[in-house]
Amino acid sequence: MTELLAADPAGIARAAALLLAGELVAFGTETVYGLGARAADGEAVARIYEAKGRPRFNPLICHYLSADAAFRDVADNEMARALATRFWPGPLTLVLPRRADCKVSLLAGAGLATLAVRVPATAVAQVLLAAVGEAVAAPSANRSGRISPTRAEHVMAELGGRIAAVLDSGPCPVGVESTVLDLAGPPVLLRHGGVPREAIEALVGPVGEATSPAAAPRAPGQLASHYAPSLPLRLEATSVGTDEALLAFGPPLAGAGAVFQLSARRDPVEAAARLFEGLRWLDAEGTARGLRRIAAMAVPGGGLGAAINDRLARAAAPR
Repeated sequence: MTELLAADPAGIARAAALLLAGELVAFGTETVYGLGARAADGEAVARIYEAKGRPRFNPLICHYLSADAAFRDVADNEMARALATRFWPGPLTLVLPRRADCKVSLLAGAGLATLAVRVPATAVAQVLLAAVGEAVAAPSANRSGRISPTRAEHVMAELGGRIAAVLDSGPCPVGVESTVLDLAGPPVLLRHGGVPREAIEALVGPVGEATSPAAAPRAPGQLASHYAPSLPLRLEATSVGTDEALLAFGPPLAGAGAVFQLSARRDPVEAAARLFEGLRWLDAEGTARGLRRIAAMAVPGGGLGAAINDRLARAAAPR
C-alpha cells in the first residue's frame, strides 16, 4: 500500500528514510510531482523505470540541494555557473558531462556520458533533499507517456500500490516540467519548460534548439509521443462538436460535451499550471461521457506558451 505523507517534519523524515532504504517516493516540486529514488542506487533507479513502464533509453533528471552539490557530479563551465546563479533553485535542467567520480547510477542517465541535473525551488523539496543528503533521481510521477501529475491525488491515482509513498506537497505552482538545456557542447534547448527561452538568451546569448524528437533522447521529454491522454487530442481547434471535450484558452468554443478552462483571461502562467490537470480531467470526464476526443484551443507561442504547445504537440502525436 502506498503511504500518503503530510509535508510536515514527521512526513518528510519518513519520506527521506524510505528513499535511503531504496524505496520510491513521489514528492512535489515547483514544476510537477517527481518519482524519486536515490540516484546512486541502481536497483532503486531501475524500480522507477518499472513503476512508470518507462523506456530504458529515456534518461532521468537528478535533483540536488545546491549547485555546488550538482557540480560535484557533472563538469560545470562558465555558462553553467552563470545559469545556475540566475535560475537555481528553479525550473531549469542542465545537461552536462558526468565527472569520472560521479556517484549517480549510469542507469539514471540511460548510459550516456552526460547527466541532466537541477536544483528544485520549493521548500518541501529542499528540506527533503537536505534530509536525504544526496542526489535524488526523479522523473514525473506518472506512467510513462501519460499526463504529468501536479497534485498528490494525481500520483495516487496513477501509481498508488506501485510505490512506497507520496509526500503531499500541495499543488505545483509552475505546472509544466523544467526547461532542459544541453551544455555538453554549444548550448542547445532540448525541452521548453518553466524557464522561458527568452530569459536564458537574455543571460547567455542565442541558444540552438533540437528541431525533432530524438530516437535516443539526451534528456527527458524528447519522445515524440508523450504526456498523452487516452482520448485522441486535436490541436488548434476553432470549432468543437458535442462529441468532443474542450481544452479552452480564453472564451470557450460553444457546443462541447465537456469543458476545462486553462485560463479565462488568457494568462499563459495560469494555463501552464493547469495544463496537466486539465488534460487529466478531460480524459476522465470525456471517457465517462462517451466522448470521442479532446479538442484544444490554440495557445500563443513564446515564453511559457512554447512549453504548453510542446506538451500538447507530444500529447497529440501518433502512438
